[in-house]
Amino acid sequence: MRILHVLSQTQLTGAEVYAITLAKNQLNDGHEVFIVSDSLHMPTDAQFISQPIDNRKYKQRFKNISSLKKLIKSQQIDVVHAHSRAGSWVCYFSLIGSKIPLISTIHGRQHLHFSTSFYDIYGDAVIPVCENLKHHLIHEVNINSKKIYSIPNGFSFSNVESPFKPDPNRKVISVIGRTTGPKGERITELLAFVFPDILKQHPDVIIQIIGGSIENLGDRGTSAIGSLNKEFGNRIIITGIVNDLPDRMAKSDLIIGSGRVAIESLHMNKPTIAIGEGLYHGWVDLSNVYEAIASNFGDITREKTNFNWDFPTVIKDINTALSNVLVKENLSGIIESTYNIKKVNDAVREVYASAIMKKNVTKHIPILMYHKVPDLPINSKHRIFITKANFEKHLRFFKSKGFTSITFHDYHKFRNGELSFSEFPKKPIILTFDDGYHDNFENALPLMNKYNFKGVIFFLGDPSINYNYWDVKNGEHRDELMDINQKKDFVKNGWEVGAHSLTHADLTQLNDVESIKEITGSKENLETQLQTKVLTFAYPFGKLNDEVKLQAKKSGIQYAVATDSGGLNIEDDLFQIFRVNIFPDDGNFQLLKKTSPFYRKYYSLKRKK
Repeated sequence: MRILHVLSQTQLTGAEVYAITLAKNQLNDGHEVFIVSDSLHMPTDAQFISQPIDNRKYKQRFKNISSLKKLIKSQQIDVVHAHSRAGSWVCYFSLIGSKIPLISTIHGRQHLHFSTSFYDIYGDAVIPVCENLKHHLIHEVNINSKKIYSIPNGFSFSNVESPFKPDPNRKVISVIGRTTGPKGERITELLAFVFPDILKQHPDVIIQIIGGSIENLGDRGTSAIGSLNKEFGNRIIITGIVNDLPDRMAKSDLIIGSGRVAIESLHMNKPTIAIGEGLYHGWVDLSNVYEAIASNFGDITREKTNFNWDFPTVIKDINTALSNVLVKENLSGIIESTYNIKKVNDAVREVYASAIMKKNVTKHIPILMYHKVPDLPINSKHRIFITKANFEKHLRFFKSKGFTSITFHDYHKFRNGELSFSEFPKKPIILTFDDGYHDNFENALPLMNKYNFKGVIFFLGDPSINYNYWDVKNGEHRDELMDINQKKDFVKNGWEVGAHSLTHADLTQLNDVESIKEITGSKENLETQLQTKVLTFAYPFGKLNDEVKLQAKKSGIQYAVATDSGGLNIEDDLFQIFRVNIFPDDGNFQLLKKTSPFYRKYYSLKRKK
């Protein structure tokens, strides 16, 4: 994949660190990565092109659009990833009329402008870095929730290891963050209203301010530093941007900051006070760590509010840390699980793949669900059969309408870039068969071969189950299931094999251990028995919930199909894919309806009534 990241950076920010870290992992995965930005303050092996993206004058913006268009075309870019509003704006107009998706990672609250309301400048998918930001984007910016994917900051924790420890003869408080904007205002207020008390009460304390220039703090901030250093003997140190931040943090007794600073600090098991652009969380411990994660450690409020904090409380919190009475709770496990760069990189890659599919595969893909294909009608309580003769009529209908059958394996190859979109069928259809009835082998397979179709068949993972016991006990007709050799014939004929649990259990009624065993066991058994890769799962009885969907994902399943529920597009939810049930008396009119683009929407609306 050829990936272009676009930033508007005139100083080091969390957005740049995020993009550089993500780009490094994408390069390690074998992708080609390009970065366009005003400047970069961190090293990168990606191909960097300097361009004044932060310059918002219209003349320069049109130059930026023209340059990006040429770059995207000449380098055959597959996906564009913007990391600021200015970057999204330029990318949006650069990509008009193309099939290249735009992804925007949002790092902070967005100002509402005409262009935000009138144009969909954030593109095809939007990635907020915390839950408060997601709420803001949905309820205040009015971005469609279906294209929002919450993915936190990615962090490479191997880069924060340091052999250093605090000096026992002195206490170091490190205030880390930009000295511009709201973060600069927080630092100025600390200098004016908090640090005088701290320096007075603790003669051994040194306060270092890391991450920006003293000039950015304005007259009020520089004056406060001058006064404090004069009164307390130069114990306020301004370092600016440093190259040894992990070492300086390791030597600190207390760290004050937000966003990536707090993430790094907590992973190092450092006492951390979270103060951001929007909130003061104070001590981060088990009682408030998830609340702090939701706000990116103080940077993002759910609604627009004025920043308020209580200076005596801040002083008390700092005194508590410096007096060694704080009970430190190790939060590094929570932090690493949440922000691990590999997990974040994988999640972002999924967003890319989904956006590329939606942009390039605009064709409707009907997905039909068959069960039994007997010679003659049977007494089926649930009407889950179609006779051999009627099934052949269905196949003739599909052939006459120009449908080409594909499997989820085929779909996956397009999604992964193994197949070119120029090869995607004009009228794709996915024909699925549940349970693995013997009559599928006797009747469905020969007819599918006759009309040059292939399907997806969902087998149980327990080979000892030889009939549909789950339906028989509820009054359904008894029908035999296939043996292993018959199942292998489907693989030989190019069909996809999917898992359907071990025993056809209602997974929503099982505990976690039991349901995981049903899903994972069926996948692994079928792969061993039939020597084929199992990517797809069908929920027994079509019953699912969020926990079952998560278990399917964790098992290594890539696609999971439901029954008459799910999104309008496969990519809306890969773990709840809409299938249309087929009944014994479905003729050409019903098939025309059930294979039409409007049917899913119609069915969804009908269900809501």
